[in-house]
Amino acid sequence: MRGIPSTENLLALVEGDIEDVEGVLKITKIRLRYRFKLPPGAREKAERALAVYAEKCPAYQTVKNCIDVSWSADMEEA
Repeated sequence: MRGIPSTENLLALVEGDIEDVEGVLKITKIRLRYRFKLPPGAREKAERALAVYAEKCPAYQTVKNCIDVSWSADMEEA
């Protein structure tokens, strides 16, 4: 992600809701919480990347009109 190492550094905690929608069980919500460490001085760059990544994310683009998806990030400068 924009020059910030993610291999062995990025953890995503994911939870979702499954609801009965007109007699059919469907995934209706997904919540992602990312955790990663940043190099010193990289917080602003990481925040910009998180603000726009959904535009380029194939998974989000596939489900965005079907499932309510939200995300947050816990960033720690290493």
